[in-house]
Amino acid sequence: MKQIVVIGAGVNGLCVAVQLAERYFNLANVTLISEEISPNTTGDGSAGLWGPYYCGKTPDHKLVKWSSETHVFFHELWMHGLAGKIGVCLQPCMRLTTDPNGYPEPAWKEIVFGCQKMTEPELKRLSNEHGRCYTGGYHFATFTCEPSGLLPYLFNRFIAVGGKFIHSKVLNFDTVLMNRDVDLIVNCSGLGSQELARDEAVLPIRGQVARVSAPWIYEVILDDSDDGNYIIPNSETVVLGGTHQLNDFNRNVSREDSRFIFDGCERKLPSLKNVRVTGEWVGLRPGRDSVRLELEHYQTTNGNGSIPIIHNYGHGGCGVTLCWGCAKEVVEISDTLNWNQPIQAKL
Repeated sequence: MKQIVVIGAGVNGLCVAVQLAERYFNLANVTLISEEISPNTTGDGSAGLWGPYYCGKTPDHKLVKWSSETHVFFHELWMHGLAGKIGVCLQPCMRLTTDPNGYPEPAWKEIVFGCQKMTEPELKRLSNEHGRCYTGGYHFATFTCEPSGLLPYLFNRFIAVGGKFIHSKVLNFDTVLMNRDVDLIVNCSGLGSQELARDEAVLPIRGQVARVSAPWIYEVILDDSDDGNYIIPNSETVVLGGTHQLNDFNRNVSREDSRFIFDGCERKLPSLKNVRVTGEWVGLRPGRDSVRLELEHYQTTNGNGSIPIIHNYGHGGCGVTLCWGCAKEVVEISDTLNWNQPIQAKL
């Protein structure tokens, strides 16, 4: 039996662990190692909105491939009766900007449902209503998939096909190799790759949000401007945001950021005034100049040669959007490593 170790139990690590365990069922043992697991991961506090966001210089063709495959996965969960259990919602969405150059046609336009460019009268009406000067935007329908429901589902699905979990922090790759034979490591440690992979390009993107009880809101409103806010309904609460502060490690809720969030969202939807706040939260997105998804032959420090490591991190604010597609590419890379022909497990 081959031995595979996946590092990191965030949304990307769990998607990788599930797909590898199912792909190599009865051919490989897959072990997931992570210091944190749901409900204590960065993803747990996010709204889970599908949409490419803060991906640096990642090529568009890669983003389209990964995000499209993830969109199909969410659609399958929604169609197969898992929407209520996981928190998968299909809902209308508006993405807007105040950028002087307007909103260029998005590369992901054909992935979502019914994507249409907003007309000038629409932009003028919304600008007046929101107190903004919108220069462009698109409306369409897409999914939110709440990580607080998705992560436990993925973890249970992984364990159900024989996956093993170790609750531990990985200090370096060599510690993974101690006292065990390992044929492949997949590094999905997110922000932890700054230390684990010694990658200086990794940096935190601080995001603060609030959750409120507002069941009368059914539409996502996302202002992509640098000083924009967003309103994202989930199944039981509505997420108000947000911030994207580069290289900021502060995990404490900031009163100044809270005011920015509530004031900005209330201007967009006055019905949010005096809304009941159920919680505020800060998470650190794993930012990078581009997503790193590639194979490395890591030279062990004990002089025993090299071991293949597939890196899959640096997704920024797109962890949920890219998770299933990136995991599929990890499996595609692993298939090139002279494995025996795997048995494909069924969904």
